[in-house]
Amino acid sequence: MLTKTMFIKKSNKLSLFAAVMTAGLFAFGAGSALASAAAGGYERANNDVSNVASLQRGARNYMNYCAGCHSAKYVRFNRLAVDLGLTDAQVEQNLIFNGGKLTDTMTITMDEGDAARWFGKAPPDLSLIARSRGTDYLYSFLKSFYLDPSRPTGVNNTVLASAAMPHVLWELQGLQRAVYEGVTAPDGSVEKHFTGFELATPGQLSPEAYDEFVRDTVNFLDYIGEPVQLQRRNLGFRVLGFLLLLFLLAYALKQEYWKDVK
Repeated sequence: MLTKTMFIKKSNKLSLFAAVMTAGLFAFGAGSALASAAAGGYERANNDVSNVASLQRGARNYMNYCAGCHSAKYVRFNRLAVDLGLTDAQVEQNLIFNGGKLTDTMTITMDEGDAARWFGKAPPDLSLIARSRGTDYLYSFLKSFYLDPSRPTGVNNTVLASAAMPHVLWELQGLQRAVYEGVTAPDGSVEKHFTGFELATPGQLSPEAYDEFVRDTVNFLDYIGEPVQLQRRNLGFRVLGFLLLLFLLAYALKQEYWKDVK
C-alpha cells in the first residue's frame, strides 16, 4: 500500500520524466519550424530538406538569382558539395561565379555602401534567414510582389510592405496586380481588404512551376540555416528512445525493490 508521501514521490518522478520527453520532442521543431509556427497567415512552404534533388535545384536558383546581392557567409562551397551530393567540379562550374575556391564562404563582391545607396539599405545576409523568419514567410514573400507605380522599383509586397528588394523573379513569375475590395466598417468608412492577385503579364513559368521554383529556393535557405538539422533530429529520436528504455528499466527495478513494502 502506497503512503501519501510515497505517492507524491512517484508522481514527481513521472512528471519529471514527462517534462524531459516533452522538451526533447519540442527540440525537434527548433529552428525554422519555430519561426513558421509563430507567424500565421502565410502560405505553407511544404519544403523537405531531405530531398537532395530539391536542394540542388535550390542551390542553382540561389546562385543565379540571389547571390548577386545576398551573401550566405556562414556556408562554404565544399560543405554544399558533400551535403548535396555534388562533385567539386560541379560546384566550381555551376555554383561559383566569382573565381573563388571551394573552401570559400558564400560572400558577394557588392560593396555594402553602394548597396545601401542603390536600395536604401544593404541586402541582408541570408545564412540564417529561414531560422529567423521561417520557411512559410519566405515562400509567401517571394510570391507576393505586385505592381505599385508609387515605389522606386515599381513593385511592392503584401508580406513586407514597402520592401526595398526589387522583384528579381518577375521574368519567371510575371507581373501581378493586387486586388482589393471595399469593406464598410462599423463607423461607416470604407476600408480596402486584400483578396488576391491577378496576373497582368505572364511569366516564363506557369504558376505551378513558379511555386515549385520558389519551394526549392526556400528549401535551400532552410538547409543552409542548419545543415545538420537532419542529423540532429535522427540523433534526438535515438536519445529519446534510450531515455524511454532507461525509464522502463528503472521503473521495473523500482517495482521489484518495493514489491514487499506494504
